[in-house]
This record gives sequence, C-alpha cells and structure tokens, in this order.
Amino acid sequence: MNKVHGSAAEAVADIPDGASLAVGGFGLSGVPAVLIDALHAQGASGLGVVSNNCGVDGRGLGVLLSAGRIDRVTGSYVGENKEFARQYLSGELEVELTPQGTLAERLRAGGAGIPAFYTPAGVGTQVAEGGLPWRYAPDGTVAVASPPKEIREFRGRSYVLEHGITTDFALVRAWRGDRHGNLVFRRAAANFNPLAAMAGRVTVAEVEELVEPGELHPDEVHLPGIYVQRVVELTPAEAADKQIEKRTVRA
Repeated sequence: MNKVHGSAAEAVADIPDGASLAVGGFGLSGVPAVLIDALHAQGASGLGVVSNNCGVDGRGLGVLLSAGRIDRVTGSYVGENKEFARQYLSGELEVELTPQGTLAERLRAGGAGIPAFYTPAGVGTQVAEGGLPWRYAPDGTVAVASPPKEIREFRGRSYVLEHGITTDFALVRAWRGDRHGNLVFRRAAANFNPLAAMAGRVTVAEVEELVEPGELHPDEVHLPGIYVQRVVELTPAEAADKQIEKRTVRA
C-alpha cells in the first residue's frame, strides 16, 4: 500500500515510446511540471497526450512539445503556445479538439468504466458532423479529418455520441496526498487533475505535501487512492515553483 517512489525519474522510468498520457492541469495551474521534466529527461517520444491544454512555450507540456516528443494531442484549448500552432499547421502534430466539458466527461467516463455517452455539446457543428482538421499535410491541405459521429434523439433533442478516454499513464499534481495515494487538490488545480487521474491505467501523482495514512479526513479526499499507483513527494522548492500564464495588475 506504500505507493511512494523515491524520485520523479523512478516513477516515469517505464513510460515507453508511443505511450498515451492523460495529464492534469488547467492553464499552468496544477500542472505536474516535475513529472513532465522527468519524462523529458527520460526520453520517451511519439507520445499521445490528452490534456485540457498543451502548456505554453517552455513550460508544462510545452517542454515535451518543443522537444518533438508528442505526436498527438486531444485537448480543448491551445491558444497560448506558438510552437503548438507551428507544429499543427505544418503537419508535424495531430490534434483532436473537443469541447472542454466533453473532454472532462470523456476522462471521467473512461475512469468509471463507461465506454461512451451522449451529449448535446457539438451538435450541428463539425464536432459532430466531422471534417475538423486533425492533421495537416506539409502543403497546407487536410491530411486527416475528424470522422462524423453518431447522432441520436432523446425527448425531441439531438445528442452526439462521445467515447470515454483511457490512457496508458496519467500524470497529475496534488496539493496533499498520503502514502496510499489518496489525493486532495486545491482551487483551480482541481479542474482536470482528478479526471486525468481516473483515466490512466497507471497514475503517477506528484504531491506538494505528503502525509501519513489517516491524516486526511475522508470527507476532504477528492480522489481515492484506488486510482493512484505511484506517488512522488516534491521538495519545498518544487512545491513552491508555481507559474501563471498572464499577470494582470491595476495601473
């Protein structure tokens, strides 16, 4: 039951080339930056990533992206990463854009063992009808487009069928965690981290504060340890290293 690993490098050492990863975080909030850096140092490539966004240039998943380690991304928002746009438009990167709420539910459904579900989000658009560019050719034409999805009517309203997501591994960051893998997330970091953790067959969590089993009250646990296989305790410096995308101050 002691799921603590000695280092981030040890915890990601067996992630192979071509693995699929669910990665937590919202913007740069709650991004498992230490695990991402360890995976970058480990060298795995050809990765398929499922995450709300792909970080920014030089931070978060942007570290793996700029190194050419990511082959495919399923996400919702990609507007803060110039290298992402360059790779996508030049045909180096395959991108499946999906509505943010749909992505959240696809991760949760995968973790709950639900293979597919119907949602009204995307009906009447290319999300449902197909034709979204997944991968461009070098000459700018569409090499791979999204396929049409099943539409069904319930109580007079149309819904589109979406599939649950499971991945080989998941990388997440938690505010507090115990040696059994029970996790507590804080504020904006709670957005996608629990869902990404549910979707991974092997979930690795970096925690800012590691406590002993029993110190977390059951009512405050956001994600039970059954979903977590590996825990990495961050150093105080790593836990304090939190960046934001944009800082706005009054004049």
